[in-house]
Amino acid sequence: MADIVLINPRFEVSFWGMEQALPFVGKRANLPVACLPLLAALTPGRHTITLIDENVEPIDWERCRRADIVGLTGMSVQRFRMREILEELKQLGCFTVAGGPWVTVEEDYFGDLLDVIFVGEAEETWPRFLEEWERGEHADRYEQAEKSDMTRVPTPRFDLLKMKHYAFGSLQFSRGCPFQCEFCDIIVTFGRRPRLKTAEQVIAELDAIHRAGMPLVFIVDDNLIGNKKAIKPVLREVIAWQEKHNYPLSMFTEASIDLADDPELMELMVRANFFATFVGIESPDEESLREAKKFQNVRAGGTLLEKVRRIQDAGMEVWCGMIMGFDNDDEGTFDRQVRFVQEARIAFSMSGMLAAIPKTPLHARLASEGRLDTADVSEYGTNVIPLGMTREELREGYIRVLNTIYEPRAYFDRTDALFCEKGFDYGIKKYKYWLTWPKQYPVELKFLVQSIGLFARLMSRVPEPELRREYRRRLWGVLKANRRPGFVLGYLFHMAMHYHAYSLARRVANPELQLINSY
Repeated sequence: MADIVLINPRFEVSFWGMEQALPFVGKRANLPVACLPLLAALTPGRHTITLIDENVEPIDWERCRRADIVGLTGMSVQRFRMREILEELKQLGCFTVAGGPWVTVEEDYFGDLLDVIFVGEAEETWPRFLEEWERGEHADRYEQAEKSDMTRVPTPRFDLLKMKHYAFGSLQFSRGCPFQCEFCDIIVTFGRRPRLKTAEQVIAELDAIHRAGMPLVFIVDDNLIGNKKAIKPVLREVIAWQEKHNYPLSMFTEASIDLADDPELMELMVRANFFATFVGIESPDEESLREAKKFQNVRAGGTLLEKVRRIQDAGMEVWCGMIMGFDNDDEGTFDRQVRFVQEARIAFSMSGMLAAIPKTPLHARLASEGRLDTADVSEYGTNVIPLGMTREELREGYIRVLNTIYEPRAYFDRTDALFCEKGFDYGIKKYKYWLTWPKQYPVELKFLVQSIGLFARLMSRVPEPELRREYRRRLWGVLKANRRPGFVLGYLFHMAMHYHAYSLARRVANPELQLINSY
């Protein structure tokens, strides 16, 4: 029997980290990492397991010292903290293992700080390792020969996490993406064949996250609609579950832009109460999209702007990723990116510089061209040496874009263009019959109380008086368009997120601080 501790290291300050917004909503972290509760569910019951998310609680080093096995996961933005933790664990004499996105693409990064590494998915290799460890026969590297069968993945152990400290819950319906974007590591880790859980598994996980008391849930799939035919029956079961339980969950996810080409799929998502989706727009320039093999973004059926509008008109807000630094980009790309975000009415744009992740096709291509530089990542924020501009021009253009789109007037002008549009509302609330649903009234009353509390915290804790004035003025304008408490609460959340993004943009512009790149 093994005594196991699994750790998710704290994140560096980032766009999605919500560090400046979390105090307004009384939370410590945005969402739980998916792999910790899943690994706990994959661990046989004869073992004991403790989950530690450093984003919500400090690491108990004495607990780690007593453990037989201490495991870490982490993405690229966590790699520096991972190293610090591993160095401390080694001083304590701990047996250390690690997996996750960063170890998968940089297997040798931590050297002899690790006793065992896990590459890629671990549904098969984690239980196998534990069996071999008990026999004293474990290997030092594990990688599955085949991708995991998603129909056999167990329900995550959310009960082992301190869920009350997270702003959102997290679930996963599928893995894999059918596209071939050159810069993306998703196809490296999960492959190009989307694999889905069964509807029964998804419903069991909805029950579990509902029991954990999480009303907002991020469906972490890198492309929920990678297999459109297969996801539709799953969504119909989610709709039935939501109706049965009076729509307790509001969800958001990630999807490719071809969602806009499928009216039935958009309707199913809205009826399942998806209120927003993140879309990888990446660039308004067709040549840059073709260069990146982002072919789904240049297909017939309308412009990118028209497709974003179709998703919004269906009842889902669109958030996006934008990238600067493609080979076809020039100095004019920065203004074009700002203009697109404004015209598309996209409040949240994760705008960043192109970065080459190891094992991706982009990394291989740039390495062969001698255009990778890891030495100056801290100064320039990316390992990519661009073609159409200098590294200094890319860095300064990125900083300018970030500060321009999160300047208060620009941010609220595009946000209000959507929120104040006649008939716009979120998810299932868009349907007129929702207004006659008697069970909605207690829920909306709760939203009213939460809205008052959030607005009060914004007014008392935002230090800049000019921002507080802007927030009051903008809220009054939205109240004229829609006074449903849940809608207003959503808008107030946009205010909290504005303060986070606004603060992050100013931090990025500070030459005395390490440059943060969203990608």
